[in-house]
Amino acid sequence: MTGTIFIRGLLIHAQHGVMQHETEVGQRFVMDIELSTDLSESSRTDRLADTVSYSSVIATASAAFKDANYKLLERAAGAVADAVLAAFPRVNTIKVTVHKPHAPIAAIFEDVGITLTRSRK
Repeated sequence: MTGTIFIRGLLIHAQHGVMQHETEVGQRFVMDIELSTDLSESSRTDRLADTVSYSSVIATASAAFKDANYKLLERAAGAVADAVLAAFPRVNTIKVTVHKPHAPIAAIFEDVGITLTRSRK
């Protein structure tokens, strides 16, 4: 039974961006993560050991996101996807969306960002 574990609206302060002030001061990013995994065993046993802990995913994703100063959201999301796939063998596919609501763009907008999907090979 394939299912989805999701985390929405994870707020992280980090120093990503092309502009110098973005890498010095940083800003708030919002991350959404969706994990495709087999939930058949955990749906019967009710044991955390039989699933993927979203608490552990948040810790892994947050560390990967803040680990370096990336210029591009694509690279930051890729680092998160790689870290989660490496740490959680039960995860088959990960979709990472990174929102940059305060991007230094001369326009009025609600949100900008990227979505990246990676699967096990």
